[in-house]
Amino acid sequence: MEGRTAIADHARPLFSAPIMFHFYWMRAIWKGSISFGLVNIPIGLYPATRSERVSFRQLRADDLSPIHYKRVAEADEKEVPWEKIVKGYEYEKGQFVVMTDKDFEKVMPEATQTIDIKEFVDLAEIDPMFFDTPYYLEPQKGGKKAYALLRDTLKETGKVGIARVVIKTKQHLAAVKPNGNSLVLELMHFPDELLEPEGLDIPRHEQVGKKEMDMAKSLVETMSGKWKPDEFHDEFRERLEKLIEEKVKHGGKELPDARPKAKKPTNVVDLVAVLQRSIAESKKKPAAGHAPKHTKRKLKKAA
Repeated sequence: MEGRTAIADHARPLFSAPIMFHFYWMRAIWKGSISFGLVNIPIGLYPATRSERVSFRQLRADDLSPIHYKRVAEADEKEVPWEKIVKGYEYEKGQFVVMTDKDFEKVMPEATQTIDIKEFVDLAEIDPMFFDTPYYLEPQKGGKKAYALLRDTLKETGKVGIARVVIKTKQHLAAVKPNGNSLVLELMHFPDELLEPEGLDIPRHEQVGKKEMDMAKSLVETMSGKWKPDEFHDEFRERLEKLIEEKVKHGGKELPDARPKAKKPTNVVDLVAVLQRSIAESKKKPAAGHAPKHTKRKLKKAA
C-alpha cells in the first residue's frame, strides 16, 4: 500500500533530541496579585511543568483510515449537534436535572484575581500528597521589592503561604512557596479529595528483627547519593520514539523484540541473605552519573 511505504522515505528524524526550551512567545496564563495582610504584590502566573507524551491516532486496521467519534443520543442513536447538548446531573437512575449556564453562574466563585494568603504554616507540616501542580510566579511592574521580601521571608522562616485562588472558573487551595530565586504557586488537593488506604492489606505490627533492620540500613547507606534529577528521564518514551522511527524506516514492518527478559519475582524467605546479596551487588555497580543529562527548560519572555 502506498501510504505504508511512503513513510519510509522521510529522512528527517521524527523526534528531536532534548533542547533548551525558551518561552519567548509565552504569556502569563493568569494575572493578579498575591495578598497577605495589607500587602499586594502584582504577579503573573506561568506553567512550571509540561507533559511530554507520544500521541497516537486510532485507525482501522485494514486501510489505516483514521477513526472519528460521533455524539449519539441513547434514545434513537441519532447524532446530536453541539448546540443541542445540555448538562444534566443524574440524581436517580435515568432521572436527570438540567443545569444551565445561569445555574453555574449562581455558584461560581468570585474571580478576584487575587492569591489570597490566609495563613503561613511550616512546610514540614504539610503531607506531600496535598501538592498537585506548580506554577511560577513573576512580579509585575512595581512588585519586585515586595516579591523579593516575601520570597526571602519564606526562606528564612521555613514557611509557606496557604491561599485560595480562582483560576478560570475553579477555586483552588494553593501554597505560595520559595524555589530558588522564584516564588511558586502550587495548587493543592482539598482534604476530601485524598483517599485513605482503607481495605489495603498493609502490615501494621509486623515484627522486624534488629539484624534485618541493620542490614536494610546498610543497604540504604550503600545506595545513597545526592539528588541529581538530570540523571533521570522517561526511558519508556525514549524507547517508544526510537521504535517508531525504526518502524517508519522499515515501512511499518514488525521489528524483533530486543528487550532483555524481566527478572521473575522471588519469594523472600531469608531477608538477611537477600539484603547481603543486595549490598554486594550495589557495591559492584558504577556510580550514578553516566546517564545522559537532560537540560532543564527555562522560562524566558520577549523583551
